[in-house]
Amino acid sequence: MKALARTACMLVLLAPAAALSAPTETQIKAIAAAASEYKIARTAIEREDWKGAIAALNSAAGYDPQDADIQNLLGYSYRRNGELDNAFKHYSKALDLNPRHLGAHEYVGRAYLLAGRPEEAKKHLDALEKYCFEKCPERESLKKAIAEWDPWKSANRGGRSY
Repeated sequence: MKALARTACMLVLLAPAAALSAPTETQIKAIAAAASEYKIARTAIEREDWKGAIAALNSAAGYDPQDADIQNLLGYSYRRNGELDNAFKHYSKALDLNPRHLGAHEYVGRAYLLAGRPEEAKKHLDALEKYCFEKCPERESLKKAIAEWDPWKSANRGGRSY
């Protein structure tokens, strides 16, 4: 009986090590391709080329669909391109992948302000309050955007872009 228990304990302890096996060559190539597309997207974002960023990020997501950062930047790029429905879809995916993603909480909060839904933005500020430590630029940025929010200044009226 002790031998069986000892064997069971060893299997439980060794299972995580087996799950961490080396990536395959195909996985390595996909990660490299995603990283390359991500870099192209970051350059497009710096130029405010939202369509270029969206194309590169969609390509990166094809290689690595489980990357919350890629999904968050897709949401950001769609929001900045004025496509809120697509932005919400990708922010949601980013938060499904990583519920503590600070950038996704900030950016989806800003999208909710653009959509005229400040109460939803405040829910994401609450999440940032929960997940952030002392210094948290995402929390401070969303807090400021909410404080400055005015329905008469929304993007639909030619004001702030949040």
